[in-house]
Amino acid sequence: MIARLTKRLVREGEWVAEVQVRLIEDVDKQEGWAPYVSLEDAYKLDDVREALREGDIELASKLAENVYRLTPVARAS
Repeated sequence: MIARLTKRLVREGEWVAEVQVRLIEDVDKQEGWAPYVSLEDAYKLDDVREALREGDIELASKLAENVYRLTPVARAS
């Protein structure tokens, strides 16, 4: 089994959070759902999404690497 760290983006409304998760690849078995995240990391992603949805940016910032607010860019006419 090989595990590597990566970041996943979680977007909710005008907020985006970068969440570090571990991707797991099972090199012994070439079948199934690979790569995948652990159950713990899946819950972490859910917790960040819920915090962003409820507007709890402080909690989301504790769980995620970075939290960003999206700002629309005005179109040129």
